[in-house]
This record gives sequence, C-alpha cells and structure tokens, in this order.
Amino acid sequence: MPTARLSVVVTRRLPEAVETRMKELFNVQLREDDTPMTRAELVEAVSTADVLVPTLTDQIDAGLIAQAGPNMRLIANYGAGVDHIDVATARQRGILVSNTPGVLTDDTADMTMALMLAVIRRMPEGLAIMNEGRWTGWSPTALLGGRVGGRRLGILGMGRIGQAVARRASAFGMQIHYHNRRRLRPEIEDRYEATYWESLDQMVARMDVISINCPHTPSTFHLMNARRLKLMKPDAVIVNTSRGEVIDENALTRMLTAGELAGAGLDVYEHGTDVNPRLRDLPNVVLLPHMGSATREGRAEMGEKVIINIKTFADGHRPPDQVVPSML
Repeated sequence: MPTARLSVVVTRRLPEAVETRMKELFNVQLREDDTPMTRAELVEAVSTADVLVPTLTDQIDAGLIAQAGPNMRLIANYGAGVDHIDVATARQRGILVSNTPGVLTDDTADMTMALMLAVIRRMPEGLAIMNEGRWTGWSPTALLGGRVGGRRLGILGMGRIGQAVARRASAFGMQIHYHNRRRLRPEIEDRYEATYWESLDQMVARMDVISINCPHTPSTFHLMNARRLKLMKPDAVIVNTSRGEVIDENALTRMLTAGELAGAGLDVYEHGTDVNPRLRDLPNVVLLPHMGSATREGRAEMGEKVIINIKTFADGHRPPDQVVPSML
C-alpha cells in the first residue's frame, strides 16, 4: 500500500512539527481542538481508517476493537504506556500495536527526582508562604525538611526509567534498592551499587523513599495496597510518576491524613483527573497534573517514533516498536 494513501486518524492535538510531517507523509485526519475523542468518534475512526494514533486518554478496549473496519491494521500509540489498549484483542483481530518507548525516560526520571526533593524539602509549603506574603524572614527552625543524601531509595520497577532514577539518585548520595520482576544483571547492579530485594514487602518496610516506576498491568494493580503501605516507615515518602492504579489511592490518603507517612509526590492518579479531594488539603503532599513527560523535546521525539512506526508498517515491515501481549 503506498504510504501517501494510508488513512491515519490522530485522536489529540500533537506538536505542530509532528502534525506537519504527518500531513506530508499520510492522508491524515488531525484533531482540531485538544480534547479527547468521544466514543462515537473513536468508533468512526477505527471503522474507516488504516491507522489510529491514540493517546493514554483513549480507551481502546475490546468493544471498540470489535468495531474496527477491514482496513484498520495498526494502532500507533502516542506514548510508551499501553494499558489503555487491549493489545491481546487487537492481535487476535490482526491489528498491530506500537508505542514510543525510551524517549521519555530522562524526562520522567527528572520529574521523579523533582517530586522527591519537593516533598522531602517541603518546597510547596515554602512556595505557599511566599505567594501569600506571609514570609517574615529567615528562622533557624522554620520549614525544616530532611537531607536527601544517605536515604534508602526503593525503586519499584527497574526498567529504563527506574534505572534513570537510580542514576540520578546515586548522584544525590542516596542508597539504591530495587524490586523487579527479574533481577538485573550483576554489571547493572554494580553500576548503581543497587541492592535487589526479591520480597517487595521486605524492601518496602526498610526504605526511606519508595519510587513507583513500573507499568500498570493486571499484576501491578494496587501493588501498593493498604497492607503494603502500612509496612512503610512513618517517616517514609512515596513518589509515583508511573501509573496511578499501582497505588491504592484511598488507603494512601488515609495514611497521609493520619500522619502514618511523611509525605507523597504524585504525578498520576488512580482515577485519572478525579483526584481524591482530601489529598489537595495535605501540606505534605505534592500533586502535579501528569507532567512527567511534558517536555518539548520529549513530545517531539514521541511524534517521530509514531511516524517511523507508521512508515515502516506502510513499507511492509514490522514496526520497530511493536507491542505484543507477551511483553506486558
């Protein structure tokens, strides 16, 4: 099939340079405003297009895939996470799925460290005092946070992003610990002087900071549930820049409210934009609107990956970032 004739539907506004390049290469339908497609619009897209370019705000479930037309052959996701796509059902229907791994690693790891520092050093409280004009001058005992260096960091999920967090945290003098589905090779552990914990329970109970860096899958849903959260030390901090569903948000909120945890830095939430309102009122909690990957460079590189995946598919080859169920 000639590349120029591929029908591509993009579900959200993308960086201008990405959209311009797509218009040059494909018969592309771009989104006019930056709002998620309705279910009806998604149904129309999969029933008529050759390629769908969704984002994490689109639920590409079995019901939607069942309505795919005969020409739909590729779901080229704009993003690394694919938990919003039923990859197994797509595969059964002969529809390939691709994503954009790797390009957001450093951006997300940077945000993880930013949240960690913000919580431990009480930055939001300081910002609030300044913005409200309540600062009366320096004091030896005001806004005392903690020192990051020397703390034990437990990384849950030691993939690309987890290792990038470990590299940064090591530079801050933190001690690196991790739990992963599979133990890393010795040379990688040596690189970060990282300690592997086969038991997540045992690691959680001994860490000063827990960083969530694993994807959301059926096996990681509420991996940090109420029981496991209670294993954490009262002076420990938890940071999540991965997926909100990994933490039981209600249990976390209860513990933070009760003073059973020192603080939390969250960029993602269990129920999307429906954030537990009690979290907003806690001074020891830093909330961000899913900004972990929000850099101009990262967004542009995501678009380049999407284009390469579509073009490679159009040329009759396997997309370089194809996702298969066994990977999940």
